[in-house]
Amino acid sequence: MPEGLGTIDVVARLQQRADSLSRSERKIANILMEEMDFTVSASIVELADRATVSPPTVTRFCHRLGCKNFADFKLSLARSAFVGARFYREERRARAPRDIADNIIAKAQSALFVLNETLDYQALEASARTVARGSAVYAFGAGGTSTIIAQELQNRLFRLGLTVIPSSDHTMQLMMAAAAGPDDVIVASSVSGRNDELARALSVARDNGVPSIALTKPDTMVAEAAARTIAIDIAEGDDVRRPSSARYAFLAVVDILAHLVALMRQDQASETLRRIKRQLVTHRDEDDRQIMGD
Repeated sequence: MPEGLGTIDVVARLQQRADSLSRSERKIANILMEEMDFTVSASIVELADRATVSPPTVTRFCHRLGCKNFADFKLSLARSAFVGARFYREERRARAPRDIADNIIAKAQSALFVLNETLDYQALEASARTVARGSAVYAFGAGGTSTIIAQELQNRLFRLGLTVIPSSDHTMQLMMAAAAGPDDVIVASSVSGRNDELARALSVARDNGVPSIALTKPDTMVAEAAARTIAIDIAEGDDVRRPSSARYAFLAVVDILAHLVALMRQDQASETLRRIKRQLVTHRDEDDRQIMGD
């Protein structure tokens, strides 16, 4: 099926076909990558003048990238400009290992500070009570960080005597939400809050009277679909190569939630933890002061 006007990822095409460009076409490519704003707004004559080539060369360049004409090229470029070029542009940022480590750690500390200042602790306590009473806990998440958070919820909560079922598959989440009962609880994670399939599963749970908690950005589709939200809103920087620091905040919320649940289920949690530790001391550790699990 032919691509419609403006649907081509110009930046990706440029990277794929860079080696086959002529000398004149490389001049246009350099202008495109280095002066994206100018290229988006320029006329064909202005772009040709800036690259010191002829307008027909610009047209051939557009065809080389799969665009029908210069207008199609500009439309495609405008649609991908804000997310495309910065992934390839060489940026003047720290490269030394120590400088990178300082930056990563500082961003993690900043994320945790913002979290501590903005957390709704009443919502957190109420969520912990819901989880502590749950017959089964369904931990939903999809994508990178949210999948890890679902797994971490299982890792933190099973040792407190809870039955925890994690899922990162949207179809399974939908079916589990439909099968869950009012004594169960769903804890869903979404960093962006714009996961419509996760929101659909939460809506199904809500319609069926199943308690649900969302760890996500406030005022998003996931937040609105859940019965209760623990809002986590951590701004990301503009360095696309640096891993997201938001996941530190999500992990901290899981730890806080788990600790509250442990206090609320103190007798059962302590007995389950004791049994786990007994096996670890018997088969792995020299004493009971080692970490519980690797």
